[in-house]
Amino acid sequence: MAFNRQRRMRSSGLLCGLGVLVLVAACSLLIGSRSIAVGEIADAFWAYDPQNNLHLVIRELRVPRTLVAIFAGLALGVAGALMQALTRNPLAEPGLLGINAGAALAVVIAVTLFKLVSIVEYVGFAFAGAGLAGVAVFVLGQAHETGTNPVRLVLAGAGLSVMLVSITGIILLNAPVEVFDSFRKWSAGSVEGTGLQTLGVLAVVVAVGLALAIAIVGNLNAMALGTDLGQALGVNLRATWLLACLAVMLLAGAATAAVGPIGFVGLVAPHLARRLVGPDYRWIVPYAGLLAAILLLGADVIGRVVAAPAEVAAGIIALLFGGPFFIVIVRKFRMSRS
Repeated sequence: MAFNRQRRMRSSGLLCGLGVLVLVAACSLLIGSRSIAVGEIADAFWAYDPQNNLHLVIRELRVPRTLVAIFAGLALGVAGALMQALTRNPLAEPGLLGINAGAALAVVIAVTLFKLVSIVEYVGFAFAGAGLAGVAVFVLGQAHETGTNPVRLVLAGAGLSVMLVSITGIILLNAPVEVFDSFRKWSAGSVEGTGLQTLGVLAVVVAVGLALAIAIVGNLNAMALGTDLGQALGVNLRATWLLACLAVMLLAGAATAAVGPIGFVGLVAPHLARRLVGPDYRWIVPYAGLLAAILLLGADVIGRVVAAPAEVAAGIIALLFGGPFFIVIVRKFRMSRS
């Protein structure tokens, strides 16, 4: 009886979260450098007029931007939940695997060598860089006698990130000014300017990553208890780690490629989810994805308001709110040992 009531409460929580997400999405369509009435938004969908500039703004700019923020946030939240479960580290988040740094380096190379200036043009390079960085970290983080070691994986990610950031800095210092300007917006974690092509790539990759996450979510509770207990419960550690790392690489890599290296969203959302539903990762994962989508989209909406008519990148807003949260976590938790 108590179990069924708890399950109903958690399901109701997801529905409430979806309601909040819809509300924030509505604000995203309404708010911008130019305010648009609710009736105009309805007309843009049900009575579309290609000669109406407001309809074009809604359908070509604000709808893709809103959906990109939702998909990117969803990806970062799920990736963060996976990492915290497997590393048993409350400070784990997608950037820990060097994915952001790999994507950033790939973008700089694309802009410098191939003169690509649009996110639609260099999103493929960013995802390739993120994927290669994820693979490199997984290979470097292997412990040949016992499979993949969480601590070694974290250290490999940190070391690789430092190296990639250094290379990126060297290239930028020797690049033309226009290259730096093109990279600056993306590196701030901006959702502005994303379009349907970016949305298509992001949606497909995130769908694959979520499928992998769903496939291993049943093993995460056992894995979070530690390597020895995980093995005792019959979990295939190597296969779980491989699928989890691939899922994180796809989810965080796609989000970074689309909107830039956004920090703390993948850290905060799993903690909030854990507060709401407890330690069960079968619920933490969907809650973390939903909460992260709300957080990132909300940060984008706030960024349009605080300096109107100019905009502040969603990544910067996320840092402003995530920094204090990070300090609280550092003070409250101890790093888990493998």
